[in-house]
Amino acid sequence: MGAVAVEPKSKTARLNRQRMRDGLSTAVRLSRQVFVALQQRQAIISVVLVALLLVSALGVVAGAHQNRHLFNTLSELQEKRDGYQREWSQLLLEQSALSAHGRVERLASERFGMSVPGKQDIELVPVMAPLVGSR
Repeated sequence: MGAVAVEPKSKTARLNRQRMRDGLSTAVRLSRQVFVALQQRQAIISVVLVALLLVSALGVVAGAHQNRHLFNTLSELQEKRDGYQREWSQLLLEQSALSAHGRVERLASERFGMSVPGKQDIELVPVMAPLVGSR
């Protein structure tokens, strides 16, 4: 352990009390001047304008925050929309591939034994003329 030097007490306590009294009396004097100045019409208008300025500034900050939040939400929704559009395009491609005539014909012949009828198997049915007077 090192040596500890003990210093004699100084008069700082009295000086600190005196500074406190001086500071307090200065604060009281300034507050009286402020209250007297606030009773003047120009000071009241200035205070009201400063209050309106502060309210306006807070409104701008709140609006900017809401704008950022809504922009982030919009970006997320646009990403989802793009994903859905990609999925829809893939589904359309898959549908067109699955419904191709050649594929349907091949599956019909393989699974169900169906075939395209030949000319000799096709019969034409004449269209009957409607009877006059009957509905």
